[in-house]
Amino acid sequence: MSKRITRREFLRDGAVAAAALATGLTVTREANAAKSAVVDSNKILNYNPDMEYRRCGKTGLMISAVALGGHWKRLVKVIGGEEPPGWMTTEIDQRDFQKNRYDVVTRCIERGINYVDACCREEILAYARAVKGRRDKMYFGYSWHIWESRFEEWRPRKKLQEGLDSGMKEAGLDYVDLWRISLLVDSSQHSEAEVEDAVAALDWAKKTGRARFVGVSSHDRPHLKKLVEKYPDQMEVILTPYTAKSKLVTDESGLWATIKKHDVGWFGIKPFASNSVFKGDSSPKSPYFEEDNRIARLAIRHILCNPAITAPMPGLITVQQADNVALAVKERRELDLEEKADLDEAMDRAWANLPSHYQWLKDWEYV
Repeated sequence: MSKRITRREFLRDGAVAAAALATGLTVTREANAAKSAVVDSNKILNYNPDMEYRRCGKTGLMISAVALGGHWKRLVKVIGGEEPPGWMTTEIDQRDFQKNRYDVVTRCIERGINYVDACCREEILAYARAVKGRRDKMYFGYSWHIWESRFEEWRPRKKLQEGLDSGMKEAGLDYVDLWRISLLVDSSQHSEAEVEDAVAALDWAKKTGRARFVGVSSHDRPHLKKLVEKYPDQMEVILTPYTAKSKLVTDESGLWATIKKHDVGWFGIKPFASNSVFKGDSSPKSPYFEEDNRIARLAIRHILCNPAITAPMPGLITVQQADNVALAVKERRELDLEEKADLDEAMDRAWANLPSHYQWLKDWEYV
């Protein structure tokens, strides 16, 4: 029977994190699996031998090579209903919605996926409900972004603390595994005082047991690099865009080099370029169903060739999609020439079809 872990109980997992510190990252699934053998599989949360696990930087947590992103875009194509004016306005109290989220989380758990990330009120409430009684199977990433640094009123340290406590109380959470404050998309716009307040709030959350690990999310690559260099203790984990179009800048000027140097966990959002990589609409009856599934697997395989990425985080809206990304992890990692050509074509199409409010993804073609 699943058990509920309290904030105090998470401290016992420190030994697990320490054991994981000796485990390195590798490019291929086979080599990674060999190194992961150093860590007792019994100490990997929700271990499944068919899933790859990667060390999440200095946290020492072993995270499934694919995580569950919080977004559920185009879910009406599966459960029915009217397309809301903004996808975040989905009625999370609907029975069909709750069943869908519970079933997808269940299948993720069955496939060995052990991390879910929630970045707004609706996502936090929906996934807190979906993982209730199953916190021993899945790590919970948290960001209640409207009560964080993206909004001027919430940038002072005390307001950030207030927001975290209020959000956790509403969601019924005793603790979160990762609190990553959502900075402004262009986070260099923050004043130094605002950044220091965010860092102080992260320190407070970790020292008081509200968060096991801490970090930030931002779309501002140069600024993130500076933050990691200046606040390495608080930048344990970062979230950034990372698509199948992303390429590594391997010298010291790149964010990638800084992440490796300071041993930072790294989750990649928008692996499918906000679904622009697909031809279909995500519905099971789409005429592009099989083709889109293949492209999704190619994208995941390509992204995982970067050994510094802890995990891409696609938003999954069906049980089948959870099965598909888990299959991608099992498949041969390196793409052959035909597969690479197909993925390049799909990403060129994605770049051409990006909505105006997602053009910033192109800024992450080089990392």
